[in-house]
Amino acid sequence: MENIEKQLQQKIDLKTKPLGALGMLEKLAFQIGKIQNTLTPKLSKPSLVVFAGDHGIAKSGVSAYPQEVTFQMVLNFLNGGAAVNVFSQQNHFDLKIVDAGVNFDFEVNDQLKNAKVGKGTKNFLEEKAMSKEEFEACLQNGKAIVKEMAQKGSNVIGFGEMGIGNTSSSAMIMSSLIDLPLEKCVGRGTGVDDEQLKNKIDILQKAKDFHGSINSAEEVMATFGGFEMAQMCGAMLEAYEQNMIILVDGFIASNTFLVAYKMNPAIIQNAIFCHLSNESGHKVLLDELNVSPILNLGMRLGEGTGCTVAYPIIESAVNFLNEMASFESAGVSDKEN
Repeated sequence: MENIEKQLQQKIDLKTKPLGALGMLEKLAFQIGKIQNTLTPKLSKPSLVVFAGDHGIAKSGVSAYPQEVTFQMVLNFLNGGAAVNVFSQQNHFDLKIVDAGVNFDFEVNDQLKNAKVGKGTKNFLEEKAMSKEEFEACLQNGKAIVKEMAQKGSNVIGFGEMGIGNTSSSAMIMSSLIDLPLEKCVGRGTGVDDEQLKNKIDILQKAKDFHGSINSAEEVMATFGGFEMAQMCGAMLEAYEQNMIILVDGFIASNTFLVAYKMNPAIIQNAIFCHLSNESGHKVLLDELNVSPILNLGMRLGEGTGCTVAYPIIESAVNFLNEMASFESAGVSDKEN
C-alpha cells in the first residue's frame, strides 16, 4: 500500500500543472486510487440508496412538519418528483428507495424495496427507539441491499434518508458519541423558528437526562436512532467491506457514519464527505472527524442530494488522474530544481 501511495502522488505531481494546483481534486484522486489500489481508478455504476423511516420522537413536537410528510415524500420519490430524482437522473445514479420503517402501507412498487422493521421507532423520550433485535435486523437489511448493488457492478455508493424527526435523532447521537452539549448539536432541521428550536432543545435534553450516559455506538443508535439510520449504518459498513467508495451526504448521514466509524474506524478511508450542511452541528461533526467536505452550498435537504451534486467533481478528480498529460508525455518543461 505504501508503494501505491508513493506512485499515486508521483503521478499526480508530474501532471502538467504546478504542484498542488488542483487542490481538493488531487486529494480525491489520491484517495480513490488508494481505495482501488491502482494508478488508473474507475467509477462504475454509481448508486444511491435513500432509506426512509418514521420516528416516535416526531410526535413530541420537534419538527416543523407532521410525521405524514415521511410517507408523502416517499411517494414523491417513487413518482420522480423530488430533488434527489432530478440530480440522480442528471448524474446517472441508480436510485433505490427503501422503506426501512415508515408508518404507512405502500403498494408493491418495483422502485421501492420493502425492508420495513416496524411502523416507526418508539418515542425515545419514554423508552429506547428500538430493541436490540430491531437494530440487528436493520444492520442486516442495510448490508444485504449494498451487497446486491456491489454484485451488479457498482463501486461507488451514496446514501440518503427521509424521516421526519431524524435531525433530532442525529443531534442525540452526536451529543452522546462526541460528548458535546446538545446546544452545539441541535439545528433547525426542517425549519423550526427560534421558539420551536428552544423547545426542541428542551425536549431532547429531557430525553438525554432520562437515558443517562451511553457510550457504545450500537446502544446509542438503538436508543436514539431511526430504522432508516440503522439500516444506512449497516449499508455503510457493508460498502466498506465491498471496498466501495462511500459518499456521505449531510448532517443525518454524517451522524450515521459516525456510528459506523465507531464500530469500524477503518471505514473513514473509503468515505468522501460531499457537502457541508447548513444544519448548525454539521461543521462541528466534520471537524471532529477531521474531514473536509467537497461543497458548501448552504444545502440542508438530505435525501442524498449532496452526494449526487458533488459527484461530477469526483468524476473530474478521476478523469484528470487518468487522462491529463504529464510533463514528459506533453513535452512540457518541468519546474527547474
